[in-house]
Amino acid sequence: MIQNCIFGYYICNEKCLNIVDMFVRLQQCLYVAADKMGKKDKKKGKGAEKTVLKTEKKKNQKIKKELAAKGEEDICSVLAKAVEADKAKVAVTEELVPPPSKRTAFSFTPHPDKDQLILFGGEYFNGNKTIMYNDLFFYNIKQDHWLKVTSPGGPPPRSAHQAVALSQGGGQLWIFGGEFTSESQSQFYHFKDLWVFHFISKKWEKITSGEGPSARSGHRMVAVKKRLIVFGGFHDNSREYKYFSDVYAFNLEDYRWNKLNVCGNGPCPRSACQMVPLSDGRILIYGGYSKEKVKKDVEKGITHADMYILALDKHDTIGIKWKWQTVRQGGVRPSPRCGFSLSLSSGDKAFLFGGVHDEVDEEEKLEGVFYNDLYQLDLMKQTWHQVTVTGKKDVSSEKRRRRRKKEDGEEEDDIDEGMEEKMEKMKFSDEPTEKVVSDGVFTVTVGPSQSSSAFTYAESSMTTGVFSPPPRINAGMVIKRGILYLFGGMFEDGDKLLTLNDFYALDLKKLDEWQTIIPLETIDLEWFESGSEDDDDEMDDENDDDDIDDEEAMDTD
Repeated sequence: MIQNCIFGYYICNEKCLNIVDMFVRLQQCLYVAADKMGKKDKKKGKGAEKTVLKTEKKKNQKIKKELAAKGEEDICSVLAKAVEADKAKVAVTEELVPPPSKRTAFSFTPHPDKDQLILFGGEYFNGNKTIMYNDLFFYNIKQDHWLKVTSPGGPPPRSAHQAVALSQGGGQLWIFGGEFTSESQSQFYHFKDLWVFHFISKKWEKITSGEGPSARSGHRMVAVKKRLIVFGGFHDNSREYKYFSDVYAFNLEDYRWNKLNVCGNGPCPRSACQMVPLSDGRILIYGGYSKEKVKKDVEKGITHADMYILALDKHDTIGIKWKWQTVRQGGVRPSPRCGFSLSLSSGDKAFLFGGVHDEVDEEEKLEGVFYNDLYQLDLMKQTWHQVTVTGKKDVSSEKRRRRRKKEDGEEEDDIDEGMEEKMEKMKFSDEPTEKVVSDGVFTVTVGPSQSSSAFTYAESSMTTGVFSPPPRINAGMVIKRGILYLFGGMFEDGDKLLTLNDFYALDLKKLDEWQTIIPLETIDLEWFESGSEDDDDEMDDENDDDDIDDEEAMDTD
């Protein structure tokens, strides 16, 4: 086409009066050629687009058939009904209630001004169906009771979201993101909404302002200097998944989102990490989980144990430019794991509990190893210490010992002081230990692992045989006035995923014993087999025929 235009230009050249006219004619010919070529490309593009839409339509039809066979509605319809039901509520209600039901992947937040703990949302799965929650509880620590607050127009049910409680405006609870799972766990919906619950009015407010993070769950959010900082997470639509490593800031004064410009080598995309603010305005990020495709239908899970500092650029004046700093960890590090809980304490300290790590057994199958050990992290030095609960002293025995000491002389004093010093060192140990722990429900064999690096991995916290909460993941853990509180979570027993609602407290100054607020009632733990292996095989065959990957993402909170 272009060659014909140029040939035409040379022919008409003899009749043209000036060079400008010739140039204009040539340019017109080129425009005509480009326009025709563009139309051909558009036709090709439309054809490819139609093919994609047709393929997507077939997949959606297949999913609808599968849902109809299960008697399950489309997830958007389920969510729409939940929203309508919530709008039907007309008044704010408060009532004293029993403790929250069994759940995992909920948010558990210390009240910024009162001796209360705030629990929102979460999910429960018993092998047969999934239940999603959007209930809001306030636990009064001194009175040991739960208050359920029901307010119309709140967030839809969700899990794996994030929550931050602040003192501003009379007290606020901010919630971002999360996911909704269908009853059969065959459908997922990820949120990108931002909500605030006002403590004074007891009303929810949905914030709609600017371009924030994309829909996700398993992310992390903290408050730093009038900003909510959001990092990471993942998105799964049952056919494909994506992990994130982007960082966003929500300004709590002008209610605007900003994507941060972060330089340096930072963490790879991940979810289920832990993030805590430091007293100097920096942010520490540790661990996490992600998956990568090894080949077409083969994926590999990756448990991260690295640590980073996110710091504001000292030359930045508007809070947009930040930088990553890689951290070299010291002390006794927890063994690699995900799904652990990490809570901020006073004095730039944080505590870690539990988690899980997948290991290959003799039959080359993955088996989850669950933990119930406790670690302390010095946030400024980035140094780990293994924490041992020493056990409570018997007062009557102590009195009898003192009487004998007076009769036996001062030598007993030296022995006693040595024992006390040894017990004190055991609270924060730098040496790995080994023990088999059992409480009649779960039995866990844990022990030290060898490492040739500068730090040491340890996998046990129990050296005295005193009680510790059973192993778990995705539990709610907060620290309020020097007391660590642990609620709920999930434990894997063979093929069973057992969801919990037991509740414990530990005085971090004494470290003498775990107090049981709500005991674990094993008789209430339920699990139903969802189907036979033959049914699962048939479903796998159907998926292979249609070249659709229906594997669920099992990222923890």
